Amino acid sequence: MNNLKLDAAMSACKLIKDGQIVGLGTGSTVSYVLQEIGNRIKENELRIQGIPTSKATQELAQKMDIPLTTLEEHYDVDIAIDGADQVSSSLDLIKGGGGAHTREKIVAKQARKFVIIVDDGKLSEKLDIPVPIEILPFSRKVTSEILSTMSIKHSLRGLETNPLITDNGNYILDVDFGEIKVPGDLESKINSVIGVVENGIFSKMADEVHVASAKGINILKKG
Repeated sequence: MNNLKLDAAMSACKLIKDGQIVGLGTGSTVSYVLQEIGNRIKENELRIQGIPTSKATQELAQKMDIPLTTLEEHYDVDIAIDGADQVSSSLDLIKGGGGAHTREKIVAKQARKFVIIVDDGKLSEKLDIPVPIEILPFSRKVTSEILSTMSIKHSLRGLETNPLITDNGNYILDVDFGEIKVPGDLESKINSVIGVVENGIFSKMADEVHVASAKGINILKKG
């Protein structure tokens, strides 16, 4: 499986050009992207600045000697590369397994091109896995109660006595909506709930999805 992640990462890295501002996603697949970028920088083939979407990505990028910047310094992002937990046939996504989907979505929306890298096991006809939802700790009870009326079930990520804390200082609820028939509508509906910071549905955002399988790379494109 790791070889497939590497294959997908190498395919997407071919899109990175000298002088670009690059959004750096979060997760095990993206770690291969960082390794490739670091190698190309050391070989003097590439000069880029990266915008990390998590503290973990920032730390790994620094180990790879990748120059970093911020959205405050560079509002426009040339390309963002990230992984996904599930990709539908219409290229809608569920992300947030690593708890970084809020920053990932912000960077992706600012990118001229948003590229997803996955192995073929992440493909599905429809989105149907639980959706990570970042919420404010202050309103956890009321937010959870509202979301419970919209979903099959939900759970707080981590232990009740020691919940996972995001880089933004918030909690994550993993919420099961069953089969998501209209991802864009549900994405907006979730974000209208009081106390919700952002959710892991990325509807109509991916420009390309690089899918690695035993047969090679298949590049799926929007439209």
